Amino acid sequence: MPSRRVDPVTVEVVELIGDVVSRYHMEYEHAAATHQLTGAQAKVLNLLSLEPTPMRRIAQKLRCEPSNVTGIIDRLESRGLVERRPDPADRRVKLAAPTEEGLQTAERLRESLDFAREPLAGLSPAERAVLRDLLKRMLGG
Repeated sequence: MPSRRVDPVTVEVVELIGDVVSRYHMEYEHAAATHQLTGAQAKVLNLLSLEPTPMRRIAQKLRCEPSNVTGIIDRLESRGLVERRPDPADRRVKLAAPTEEGLQTAERLRESLDFAREPLAGLSPAERAVLRDLLKRMLGG
């Protein structure tokens, strides 16, 4: 079987993407901790700040088991950051929704994430759009 050579640019791009992801996760975890949240709790709170969401959809977006999401929502609810409410479209479905304090916490969390903004600020709007489009293509979207 002939060996396949991977071109050096591909190797470098993969390593750079890994570095960016690693730095983002480290800063995200640090920012979450300053608000006494785990990274997973911060991600769920951020997601809910966009719109109330059924628990099943949260699990799909986070690629985890629904039981994990239940535990995360329970902890956020006990802190007064999230509440459960019936879905107006289907009363059998429960939506997780941020409270006013949850929305404010999510906003403060977003404001504290400098890593993602700083490097992107060095790119022109056109370069950011190209990067966004390339990333979407890589993800099949």
